[in-house]
Amino acid sequence: MSTPRFGLQLPNFTLGVPDDELFEKVVEFATSAEDSGFSSVWVMDHFYQLPALGGGDQPMLEAYTLLGALAARTTTAQLGTLVTGVTYRNPAMLAKIITTLDVISKGRAILGIGAAWHDIEHEGYGFEFPPVKERMDRLEEAVQICRAMFKGDHASFEGRYYSIKDARSLPRPVRSGGPKIMIGGGGEKRTLKLVAQYADQCNVSGDLDTVRHKIKVIHEHCAAVGRDPKEVEITRMATLVITESDAQTAQTREFLVGAAGEEAARAFNVGQEQEIVDQIAQLFEAGVDEAIFNMPLSPVEDVRRAGELLTKAFR
Repeated sequence: MSTPRFGLQLPNFTLGVPDDELFEKVVEFATSAEDSGFSSVWVMDHFYQLPALGGGDQPMLEAYTLLGALAARTTTAQLGTLVTGVTYRNPAMLAKIITTLDVISKGRAILGIGAAWHDIEHEGYGFEFPPVKERMDRLEEAVQICRAMFKGDHASFEGRYYSIKDARSLPRPVRSGGPKIMIGGGGEKRTLKLVAQYADQCNVSGDLDTVRHKIKVIHEHCAAVGRDPKEVEITRMATLVITESDAQTAQTREFLVGAAGEEAARAFNVGQEQEIVDQIAQLFEAGVDEAIFNMPLSPVEDVRRAGELLTKAFR
């Protein structure tokens, strides 16, 4: 078993500071995570804030502009999106963006990508929002294009939705073989099959039983395509809240059920320090390689506390 890893996703840019101080506040979260033991920092690839975090009236920074800036202010953390919508960018341009991020960060970029889902966002920005089957087909073509451009100085691809011809890709990525490709999502018939075919990582969500099941399905798809399942790293993302008492745990869970719904809240990691350690230990025992957390309502001090707690417990 590899050394357990932890990541921090930054989903919330309503941070109580003026706009011209917002980036420095985000940097504080990212560097505190890195310094306290988190091995990766992630952002959402959205243009509107999600409804559960206040909706479109709340601030949202563009993902890759932000990651490029964070690359210059961090030193060790892997950097990526959870996850990029395939409909938002031409895949060859996306490969160029990720390669540039990899160069700036000296090999720390990860391409997280999925089939996209936020229809209101597409309508507002004028992006096409085709049916799910077409979005999945586009995802399959996009990851092939990105992989080809990560590996060669130039690439060609002829697909139904995307075509590139002798697309130049210089400079080369710093990471040998190019940035890792993460496919996000849990659809068992198509998404997890694409993971087995193309991905280096897969981000899943859900409670412990759901995570175990998704890992089993990924392994089955790997067997079907003749791939060693150990080649696919499993990440799992959930909200993390460290509490101080049983009463606070119960109160926090009640709040989260109201905000996100009962099914989603069951997957959140909420509890006192030892309870959190025990919950995360079960994930690693189930086959998760990296536990990624968001802490949307927590101050930077809580991020630092979480990193130190998990580092002490698992490394």
